[in-house]
Amino acid sequence: MKLPTVPLTEAERPPEIPKTEEHRFPCDACGGDMRFDPGRDAMLCDHCGNVTPLSRGGDTIREIAIDRGLNADAAVQEETRVLNCPNCGAQVEFDPAIHAAECPFCATPVVTGTGTNRHIKPAAVLPFDLQEAQAHKAMDDWLGNLWFAPNGLQKYARKGQKMSGIYVPFWTFDAQTDSRYSGHRGDVYYVTQTVMRDGKPTRVQVPKVRWTPRSGRVRRFFDDVVILASTSLPKAHTDALEPWDLSGLAPYTPQYLAGFRAEAYRVDLEAGLVEARARMDAVIARDVRMDIGGDQQRISRIDTAMSDVTFKHVLLPVWVAAYKYGGESYRFVVNGQTGRVQGERPYSKIKIALAVIAALIVAGIALALYGAQ
Repeated sequence: MKLPTVPLTEAERPPEIPKTEEHRFPCDACGGDMRFDPGRDAMLCDHCGNVTPLSRGGDTIREIAIDRGLNADAAVQEETRVLNCPNCGAQVEFDPAIHAAECPFCATPVVTGTGTNRHIKPAAVLPFDLQEAQAHKAMDDWLGNLWFAPNGLQKYARKGQKMSGIYVPFWTFDAQTDSRYSGHRGDVYYVTQTVMRDGKPTRVQVPKVRWTPRSGRVRRFFDDVVILASTSLPKAHTDALEPWDLSGLAPYTPQYLAGFRAEAYRVDLEAGLVEARARMDAVIARDVRMDIGGDQQRISRIDTAMSDVTFKHVLLPVWVAAYKYGGESYRFVVNGQTGRVQGERPYSKIKIALAVIAALIVAGIALALYGAQ
């Protein structure tokens, strides 16, 4: 999908973003490093307690024409220093002063290198609303409701293990679609037939379908189709963190990343567009079925023209906990905006065996009581 390069206009150029090494914000009271404080839209100094408010207003979040992103226009790109995890493949921005760390996605010890990653700049960020303690409580509650989870995992996870605040990369796509279709509408009707039942003729109503050719046109504008651009976490878990309230997006500014980490995207723009198009096609097919009407529908053909396709690279907040238990890694993710939890879980063989034994005992008692009647 190679398109001609078209220079960005001055109004469409995203703001210049400092490299990771420049994401330091000294406190104007004591000189210590300030970090973003979730839930308050403010910068907080942990050393002296100084608070500096932030505003989510300001510059407009601009959409970028898809052809400019696909052709890797230098104006929409930046280069950052990243850690590459050899176990799960995650690429996460790290402070240059850190030389050894633990991968937040799989808990693998990693010695940082000097790798860099060139990528499309983020256009917007959804700041964290949940503090780490709130995310930890949400995870603890979720673990407590799991059937057959080992008690040891719950105790291990509740020993105050730190969670990592990660800004996970996503693409959002907008598009105007115009679809022409052809197919058939099925209307159910009934005919009376005589059948033999128990040796006797019986009249019954038998459903039939009358098919009528149909063709037409449906239009839809898609706004912010959200596509995960990370491969570090199971997609099923991350998709299950939806919905995201994107009305809270703020134009990207590195202050929101202070004290957190940002993952580099691994799903490129073209692959993200392919997935977005598949989601759009599914919605269009539903629109076509509604337009055909009737009791049943058959779609023979849908030809969709897309126009005004734009995208944004956005960062969404996720609290991540990765635990090593019983020689295996288990990961939990918490939506940093809503507190919704998803994760991997082991099963306790002992609990399952006890449950099976208990079920057999109950079944045996029930059979004994039934036989005594």
